[in-house]
Amino acid sequence: MTSNFNIMNENKIMQQMMAIFSVFMVVFYLGVGIYMLFFLKFSTVQRPVLVIMGSTFIFYGFYRAFRSFVKIREVFFTRNDK
Repeated sequence: MTSNFNIMNENKIMQQMMAIFSVFMVVFYLGVGIYMLFFLKFSTVQRPVLVIMGSTFIFYGFYRAFRSFVKIREVFFTRNDK
């Protein structure tokens, strides 16, 4: 019984670590997208390609932010009474 509890506790800790890591990835995706759209002026890549890639990074960053919010709410703020 104690061994099963330790495995469940380790799984919850791993889920919490992954939820926190996903927040850092959201910041990364949004940062790269903003950099590509607004600050990368002198590049060998054409401007339309930068806009497409930057906006894709930003949209994916918002998607990851929503998924991270749901996962953090699930992992940190709900009870598992199983």
